Amino acid sequence: MSTTLSAPPASRVDANELRVARVRPLRGPNYWRLAPVIACDVRLGALEQLSTIELPGFTERLLDALPTLREHPCSRGSAGGFVERLEEGTRLPHVLEHVSLELQTLAGSDVSFGRVVPSGDEGVWWVIVAYEEEAVGVESMHEAARLVRASIAGEEIDAPQLVHDLQRLYETVRLGPSTSAIVEEARRRGIPVRRLNNRSLVQLGLGRNLRRIQATVTDRTSSIAVEVAQDKDETKRVIGNIGLPVPKGDVVRTVEDAIDVAQEIGFPVIVKPLDASHGRGISRRLDDVESLQRAFEVAQTISKRVVVEQFALGNDHRVLVVNGKVVACAERVPARVFGDGGKSVRALIEQENRDPRRGIGHTKILTHLPTDDETVRYLEAQGLSMDSVPEEGQQVFLRQTANLSTGGTSIDRTEEMHPDNVTACEMAAAAIGLDVAGVDVITDNISVPFRENGAVIIEVNAGPGIRMHTHPTEGMPRSVGAPIVDMLYPPGVESTIPVIAVTGTNGKTTTTRLIAHLFRNTGRTVGFTTTDGVYLQNRLVMEGDMTGPFAANIILTNPTVDVAVLETARGGILRAGLGFDEADVGVVLNVSADHLGLRGIHTIEQLADVKSVIPAVTKREGHAVLNADDPLVYAMRERTGADIVLFSAREFGENELVTDHLSAGGIAAVVEHGTFVIRRGRLRIPIAAEHDVPLTLGGVARFQRQNVLASVASAYVQGMRYDDIRAGLLSFFPSPSTTPGRMNMIRVRGGGRVLVDYAHNAAAIEGLVDFVFRTPADKRFCVLTVPGDRRDDDIRLAGRLCSRFDRVIIKEDVDRRGRGRGEIAELLSEGLVDDGMDPARIEVLYEEGEAIRRGLDLLGEDDLLVIHADKVPQTLAIVRERSVQGS
Repeated sequence: MSTTLSAPPASRVDANELRVARVRPLRGPNYWRLAPVIACDVRLGALEQLSTIELPGFTERLLDALPTLREHPCSRGSAGGFVERLEEGTRLPHVLEHVSLELQTLAGSDVSFGRVVPSGDEGVWWVIVAYEEEAVGVESMHEAARLVRASIAGEEIDAPQLVHDLQRLYETVRLGPSTSAIVEEARRRGIPVRRLNNRSLVQLGLGRNLRRIQATVTDRTSSIAVEVAQDKDETKRVIGNIGLPVPKGDVVRTVEDAIDVAQEIGFPVIVKPLDASHGRGISRRLDDVESLQRAFEVAQTISKRVVVEQFALGNDHRVLVVNGKVVACAERVPARVFGDGGKSVRALIEQENRDPRRGIGHTKILTHLPTDDETVRYLEAQGLSMDSVPEEGQQVFLRQTANLSTGGTSIDRTEEMHPDNVTACEMAAAAIGLDVAGVDVITDNISVPFRENGAVIIEVNAGPGIRMHTHPTEGMPRSVGAPIVDMLYPPGVESTIPVIAVTGTNGKTTTTRLIAHLFRNTGRTVGFTTTDGVYLQNRLVMEGDMTGPFAANIILTNPTVDVAVLETARGGILRAGLGFDEADVGVVLNVSADHLGLRGIHTIEQLADVKSVIPAVTKREGHAVLNADDPLVYAMRERTGADIVLFSAREFGENELVTDHLSAGGIAAVVEHGTFVIRRGRLRIPIAAEHDVPLTLGGVARFQRQNVLASVASAYVQGMRYDDIRAGLLSFFPSPSTTPGRMNMIRVRGGGRVLVDYAHNAAAIEGLVDFVFRTPADKRFCVLTVPGDRRDDDIRLAGRLCSRFDRVIIKEDVDRRGRGRGEIAELLSEGLVDDGMDPARIEVLYEEGEAIRRGLDLLGEDDLLVIHADKVPQTLAIVRERSVQGS
């Protein structure tokens, strides 16, 4: 039914001014919420200055289209609060937030979180809402915008159909009931869950401890067992050979053979496709040749080979066997209605389908009763039609088979099973070889031994549905997800691996590589992600800036990985959220001005909030490793429930925060008289002398202290032995192969040296310049650039910091990130000159290769050239053309 919306005067507004763009899912913990959200950009144009009370009739039209919005409490805290806001006047992005959430709710999701914030860019708002199913969340945002535009313009919109389409989408993309039951149990136990496709393939756990399931099929389910189970005749033969009762019958390909088999074993019989599932093609009871011929034709449309077997009297039971043990039993009742003496079968079905427990497919406890051709045929076989009016109390079956997927119901019978029958079903599952099996039994009474009442086992199913056990129509629900998870993760078996997340403005890549090296040095298989690629051990798996959720997923879904070390950058957190739900160790190195003015982050405090997501997701039993010298980082201790570990690059005793922390029994990594030391309360553990650690370049690279201390602390809290930490530190060299683009010192022909580094912001450049001028050299040259997406003042500051060099060659990156040619060079030049550099000592060569070669040409014996690298591999390749062999 359409809702007609009368339009306001056309001269007032244009509804199409409301535009929604960049609708994107943030699939992991993020800046807005430590759970998935949908974020989008909203532009209002001329609507920017209008509130809902300035749009005549808008509120009435919106509430007519979506009446359930009346229940939203909004900030008022009680039902009707949102309506009050509409009537008082609220902005359209706020309306969009509520409408998108309500559409998700009506589709079937349980969501309530929403937020609207100015993006920082003129005329752009961000709307952020929670979601359960990504496709539903994205589509609901688009449909919310369409509905709001229609409410502004008074256009016709079929809101009920819109909601119905979203419900169908929800039913299509959500996990099925069997997978959901296992996933819910895993999450209850704190086992990480990752959905691997848009169906039911799910990963439980991480790295070497991961397991995969698809419904009740696991990664250990035998493919041979599945093949046997799919072949109904082979199944009967296997379980019959161990003495279990099975119906007589055979497999045939022609109707003539079917008749011969039926006459041999005697009517009544049933026929069914050899390899069908969900009851497809299975006949009702057949008492004569004519009905057999018709049923055979139906079965052969599904499978060329058809089973003809003895009809077994009794009720249909499904027995669930997990890991060799019976865990549940349900009696299954075929889809049916009960007459009332007045309504037709069709009306009775419609009445039953209005039961809120019934839905399409597996979305509800029960499935809608069918009204298809098969239902019509089955009714005809009983002498009935959809228009027949059954007598009061008359039971009318709509299907022969008792599958829940065709509207059947279930009654829990677990406690009623006779012990002998339990043993028989366990034997049947074992004979087929299934880890999770659904054994189908026909018996009048499951509490009576099979041998005493003529019961038969008709099938053993791989990947059995478990909705009938978790949500029986009658009887006690059974938590059958628990024994499946018990089988996948027996007591004492870990489900995850250590996840160490590293963030900060500077030093992330070096720290990530050093931590990975420490663990790799102890014989562990380490996967790590950095700004230059994804690595397994020291092998590059994928090149590029890999500090977001995509890269994390590559490592965490690899079953060979023992330890994951994940560099986690600001951009990935803002753009897509984290690629993991929790970390065992969360490292925050520092926060300084970088990337400000991008993605709505305009202040250093906001940048700190972004990076504080890492300690916020660190496990309560984990450790947040924080820089006590940085007030913004130290303040992050308030966002985490993990144990706090501090580090300080200042001489021990100079930072009172560290002293107080140790007095309270805490852990800290510090520098004492030139030695890296771990302290735990009054316990003191020397690790290595600073000048012996290659990364510090003889102790001259003071900025590397933070990276070393954070790495040492991370290894220590993960239980690494002190001598292993020391050995790892002493064997980690800042070379192009170990730390490409990070403090790579290369000696070139003629006696000069080249230092290649990725320093790209003021704090990093300041540390690099400090090192350069502590390093003996006759002359010092610099090939300088910074990324173009930095603020003008930040680029000028980079120039000022480099004004002490004897000569500076300015280049520009290939990707100038929105700036025109020469803009970056001009700003850097301004900074250099502002700080006193003679313009005659400045050259501008835009192309990186040309600038590097010019710098190399300047080098004399004992001179030092610093290159701020953009494309690190290409830079290193140019330098190696003139390097001394072995350097």
